[in-house]
Amino acid sequence: MIARLPSAAYCGIEAVAVEVEVDVSRRGFAGATVVGLPDTAVKESIERVRSAVINAGYSYPKNRTVINLAPADLRKEGPAFDLPIGLGILFASGEVVADGDETYMVLGELALDGRVRSVKGVLSAAMLAKEHGCRGILVPRENSNEAAVVEGLDVIPVTSITEAVGFLSGQLPLQPVSIDIDAVFAAQSKYDCDFADVRGQEHAKRALTIAAAGMHNVLMIGPPGSGKTMLAKRLPTILPPLSLEESLETTRIHSISGELSPGVALMATRPVRMPHHSASTPALVGGGTIPKAGEVSLAHFGVLFLDEFPEFARPALEALRQPLEDAKVTIARSFATVSFPASFILIAAMNPCPCGYYTDPRKGCKCSPQQIDKYLSRISGPLIDRIDIHLEVPAVSFRELRSRQDGIPSAQMRDQVLAARSRQLERFGNDPTKTNGRISGKKLREICRLDDAGELILKQAMTELGLSARAHDKILRVARTIADLADRTDLIADDVLEAVHYRRLDRQL
Repeated sequence: MIARLPSAAYCGIEAVAVEVEVDVSRRGFAGATVVGLPDTAVKESIERVRSAVINAGYSYPKNRTVINLAPADLRKEGPAFDLPIGLGILFASGEVVADGDETYMVLGELALDGRVRSVKGVLSAAMLAKEHGCRGILVPRENSNEAAVVEGLDVIPVTSITEAVGFLSGQLPLQPVSIDIDAVFAAQSKYDCDFADVRGQEHAKRALTIAAAGMHNVLMIGPPGSGKTMLAKRLPTILPPLSLEESLETTRIHSISGELSPGVALMATRPVRMPHHSASTPALVGGGTIPKAGEVSLAHFGVLFLDEFPEFARPALEALRQPLEDAKVTIARSFATVSFPASFILIAAMNPCPCGYYTDPRKGCKCSPQQIDKYLSRISGPLIDRIDIHLEVPAVSFRELRSRQDGIPSAQMRDQVLAARSRQLERFGNDPTKTNGRISGKKLREICRLDDAGELILKQAMTELGLSARAHDKILRVARTIADLADRTDLIADDVLEAVHYRRLDRQL
């Protein structure tokens, strides 16, 4: 007898339909075989399923059992096939009879005592189940809130294989899980930090406001303890709130990567990723034999903060070029080519020299000119070209540190950012994915027309600083955002001058 249950595998962040077919033969020696390009975790599932079925009180078939995961040319990985395999064995052996013709997708890892453990990628699987017309989806209870985000789909939470059998056989009615998405956003869309905590650094706050308003990348250079990390961590507090579409895509990435906290339905705040400088190239941009999302994709719609920027491995830094330009990462392997979204704001921080005190007036620098040049040369010119704003973050004075007056709060900065973003929405036809920092070509020339004074300033900057064509476009994009923050339709000379000011580190680097 053959039993069939729908399940799902993953390619990038997309779920792919998989049919779990189980055939329990009436003849042949005892044993089970899994076919359909399974990885080691799927092959090992047979022993987990056997123990789970027996310990749950059911009889395990003693005849030959073949389990096929179709389509056979798609690589299957992970323990999410345990539950559908276990149910398929019980149905195919006649131990349990399914009730009704309704189709339910099934996902879940089995413990040896029959309990169902949480798995990755449930949100993408639930979206696939709805797309394929399934009545609902059976998932571990820990993943039920995540799947319940998909409307029009019955999400059935189960804690054991016994509950799953009882529901599918019609003997145990289980109520579908539902959530209030608006309530989730209201409860979880708050940040626990604020720019008001940062003393001084008003110039840096101004630059980060520009970065948030136009999705511009920033490189901060300053001595240790000047507040670079504090500033970077607070950047999401002034970005526009996540829309439902952005939240769904961000949640899918974190779910498939196993980064989503248990019981969380949706990510309601923008992610901040802070990888250590020892991170490898695959860890930073994604990769592996079976391609996985890297830090740049986990920072999608959020902030990627790279502290100690020159200490990262050179190949890892150079791998950032494509996502910075294209807002996605494409990983090619012999059996598949996978793309991961990677639209993020890069905030990089570094010291001006190996000892860190080259620009600090309070401490003398011990580095030689050769050491400083060697340190700065760890970052290539093409990578620097892709960073819009180069920001000097000086040491904070004692007077500013001891001031009783709070700095500019995030709420005030966010209001400025939202006003500038609204102008960009009007300009780009209500497309929230298009911002000043992401436009290029003909559109850039149309919206960044300069008067004679602005042309002269830009010409002098290009000549004296030796800027590239890419740096020229970066200046125009930043100037356009500065004008949007000032609620101006046309660019003026001061906009260009401030934008050029943020490129003055090109000569040093």
